[in-house]
Amino acid sequence: MMAAYASSASKKRVVLGVTGGVAAYKAAELARLLTQGGIDVQTVMTQAACRFVGPVTFQSLTGNPVYTDLWDTNALHNMAHINLSRDADMILAAPASADFIAKLAHGMADDLLTTLCLARDCPLMVAPAMNRQMWENPATQRNLSLLRQDGITIAGPASGEQACGEIGMGRMLEADELAEAVQMILQTAPLLQGKRVLLTAGPTFEAIDAVRGISNRSSGKMGYAIAQAAAEAGATVTLISGPVCLAPPAVSQFIAVVGAEDMLRAVQAEIAQADIFISVAAVADYRAAQLSQQKIKKSAGKLLLELVPTVDILETVANLPKPPFCVGFAAETENLEENAAIKRRKKNVPLVVANLAQDAIGSDESELILLDGAGKHVLPKASKIEQARRLIKHIHLLYNPLNKKE
Repeated sequence: MMAAYASSASKKRVVLGVTGGVAAYKAAELARLLTQGGIDVQTVMTQAACRFVGPVTFQSLTGNPVYTDLWDTNALHNMAHINLSRDADMILAAPASADFIAKLAHGMADDLLTTLCLARDCPLMVAPAMNRQMWENPATQRNLSLLRQDGITIAGPASGEQACGEIGMGRMLEADELAEAVQMILQTAPLLQGKRVLLTAGPTFEAIDAVRGISNRSSGKMGYAIAQAAAEAGATVTLISGPVCLAPPAVSQFIAVVGAEDMLRAVQAEIAQADIFISVAAVADYRAAQLSQQKIKKSAGKLLLELVPTVDILETVANLPKPPFCVGFAAETENLEENAAIKRRKKNVPLVVANLAQDAIGSDESELILLDGAGKHVLPKASKIEQARRLIKHIHLLYNPLNKKE
């Protein structure tokens, strides 16, 4: 359970926008959790949302009146689309339907919630919830891309069973996940506000033939957690990811790649705009010298496979004429500190993050060792999102002096 704030003077205020969809029932639990966490929740519902959950539910859970009508002439509600956002620390739309997302992307304001979002001067987060086909529709993805470009945080969705009986992407994140995300945004200082972070995550897959390839066991969890933590810290984040079974975090731009060469090209296309480059991806060190376009048939004899090195992405970026602040990762199975220190010197980067591969791969927790110019800093075992937030704070401390010298 989230701890309540010490006093009303420090109490945060969130406008919870609820749009039409079965997931509106989760918004009631979300309102309860946020209120329990010491947040003053003001609910705004669309007419469609009122068909799924009644306004009295949210009024009972939050202790505040619920707004549903743009044209309410009650003096207390006068200019609600302006006044409701003036004291708000953020607006959260959950669930955010495909229709609401489309309106938001194109600046429409035909009800109280969309008008409120257009007239805001505070951060906005949306938690999509819809059928998987609606989520996958190119129009929805274009609209989401526009929202990210506008600096709006997209939280989720998740993959799973949906009300329609289908299974796939489109489920709204659970109430406790959203409540935690809101608390972190409200409590996290914008350490990287205005900075552009480029980050790689996950494994790469190097094809051998039409069906086989070389890869590794990286889950992408650490990279995705760091991308989330950087976004929480106010950075504009571009995440370049190899193939993983994770939903993308709420970043400004997400680029999916497969092989090391794909990842290198994506990095080269984005690196000129980056202030900070964090190389978390477990990039394959070798690829097949010759790619067979057809499946190699099994035989009784031995198969000899010639491998050639892939390009080192971190080293390539670190050796640019004007490189961004570079952070590398070293996943080792032995001699952790020694090998990580060698990697830092060889690649000439200000910070290397080291961990034991056998403890970290696939796990939700890890212990990290940070190696920089001042020496060694141990981050005791914790969840990967907590470690990611600690790492972002450390990067902020190292990066700031560089800014002061310029």
